[in-house]
Amino acid sequence: MKRNIPVVGMACAACAANVERRLQSLPGVKTATVSLPTRTAAVEWDEKVITPEDMKREVNAIGFDLVIEADRSVKEIERREYTLLKRKTVVSWLLALLTMAISMGWLHVGGKDVANQCALLLALANIVYCGREFYVNAWKQARHLIASMDTLVALSTGITWLFSTYNTFLGDSTWGVRSMEWHTYYDASVMVITFVLTGRLLEMRTRKATADAIGQLVGMAPKTARIYQGERNAPDGSRQPIVEEVPIATIDKGDVVEVRAGDRIPVDGIVTWANSFMTDDGAYVDEAMVTGEPAPVVKRRGSMALAGTVLSQGCLRLRAQKTGDDTTLAHIIKMVEEAQGSKAPVQRTVDKMASVFVPAVAAIAVLTFLAWWGIGGSQALPQAIMSAVAVLVVACPCALGLATPTAIMVGIGKAAQNNILIKDAAALEQIRKVDAMVIDKTGTLTLPNPSIDFTKADNLGPEERETLKPHAKEAIQQLRDMGVELFLMSGDNEEATQYWAQKAGINNARSRVQPQDKEKLVESLQKQGRCVAMAGDGINDTQALARADVSIAMGKGTDVAIDVAQMTLMGDDLRRIPQALNIGRKTVAMVKQNLFWAFIYNIVSIPLAAGAAHLAGINFQITPAWASAMMACSSISVVLNSLRLKYI
Repeated sequence: MKRNIPVVGMACAACAANVERRLQSLPGVKTATVSLPTRTAAVEWDEKVITPEDMKREVNAIGFDLVIEADRSVKEIERREYTLLKRKTVVSWLLALLTMAISMGWLHVGGKDVANQCALLLALANIVYCGREFYVNAWKQARHLIASMDTLVALSTGITWLFSTYNTFLGDSTWGVRSMEWHTYYDASVMVITFVLTGRLLEMRTRKATADAIGQLVGMAPKTARIYQGERNAPDGSRQPIVEEVPIATIDKGDVVEVRAGDRIPVDGIVTWANSFMTDDGAYVDEAMVTGEPAPVVKRRGSMALAGTVLSQGCLRLRAQKTGDDTTLAHIIKMVEEAQGSKAPVQRTVDKMASVFVPAVAAIAVLTFLAWWGIGGSQALPQAIMSAVAVLVVACPCALGLATPTAIMVGIGKAAQNNILIKDAAALEQIRKVDAMVIDKTGTLTLPNPSIDFTKADNLGPEERETLKPHAKEAIQQLRDMGVELFLMSGDNEEATQYWAQKAGINNARSRVQPQDKEKLVESLQKQGRCVAMAGDGINDTQALARADVSIAMGKGTDVAIDVAQMTLMGDDLRRIPQALNIGRKTVAMVKQNLFWAFIYNIVSIPLAAGAAHLAGINFQITPAWASAMMACSSISVVLNSLRLKYI
């Protein structure tokens, strides 16, 4: 079994890494890949050895949840999660402002002891109601010797609150007798939780925008359909169709569905009847969703119509062949979902770093505490504690974990909106390196003339026979401008191959080739150190497609070619190939930007939080409250930066 399972409760890269490792460690699980932006786990397992219920139980044990029940709606869970998070954030801000006002003396509630006790209760209320999940999850994870962002938040706020509570009741007897000034830091513990919750709330809002491509595709599937049940006599003697509007989920294979102008076709099916004012035996369907072509296509009896396409003119009936999750639209949605949840090679390296990031930060915090205490003695104890807390808070693995997958998610979504279906993130990362491309001629570069008699084709010239696709020459020139060397391969004769190569603007062409010859060319180019893409549409291209670094199939090609290829171009517009290269290059550039800023953030902020500026004689240090605000901003900035891909 292979399935994308929604995961609830993840907040950082360490969370995703923990869930992934937990799933991978289970007997019967072959592969498990967890994506933080999509909040899904792509799991392949042996159902004879393990069940989804077993996996859910194991994931629950470390503080997360898998949504495997049919009656649980992920959208509803996310909606409730967002509503609860918003409520907790508002309450946390109210408690934070009150705590800040009391701690800073802006609000007078009595003497110092009364003020500290009021701040203690407010901070405790914030921890119990607003921050409870941080502590529960941290405890569950600690029992299994793992850690995440929850661990850092729980440690930092818990230590700050406990130290402040100690000072509230024993400050005078411990520090006062030594003539040492002492303080409480309830405002810091409250502000850390407040800023972390605010950051998660904003991140959740911005994350929704990264899933626009899926939302648009899902929106193409109608919710209801009209079942045609025959005809009856009308009072005027005419025949009227009998139709019943039913939910889309109730349609079965073999049902006849009636579609009217302006409706989206609800299933994949064969047209049984069609009519419009332009033709008595046909209706016009807008298939731009599948092919990208703007001109409507006429559908007559026997034609295939696809779910999600729009009947722009006329009326038609079709017999359902594929319904629900079996339709072409459903397969496209599944492919995009899987691709957005897949991991680029660079992400696997980042995940390994994220898995040791939290323990490393905890170690740095301990060293910071010991350094301050060792240098300043007991008088530096408050400074040592607050410096260690600031380090725990400021070091956020969220930005590091979001840097790659959010950019990949937006890039794949952008490609889908341009009728380029990408199967996995590795292809998107790899295509930017392509500097050589092998292109099949017939079906990929050219289209056969449908009006010719193929028994006499050998006596006809190339232009009379296999026409050049629209915009093919423009696409080839764009690829050449991008530094890609092109090779045309064809089983056709020398004259035809050279003719179409010259027409398209390709300098390298080979004729009379066999399928293995295409594969050998790809292999020879790879041995020269080239990154090779292969574009084809037929069974004879599958060997070369499988061998290539990046394989591209035409959407109107054979199912075998499409299954082998990492990318599928819907329709015949070859300009989508340079578009795919451009999207790949822009996406990887965005990933590098995100990783750079995520690393710079941690490299700069951790020493400043630890108090390194004091070593240079500069009286500056990041406080825990400011550390939490910076941590939230770092995650949000990565997501917002990735969203720029949508507008480039």
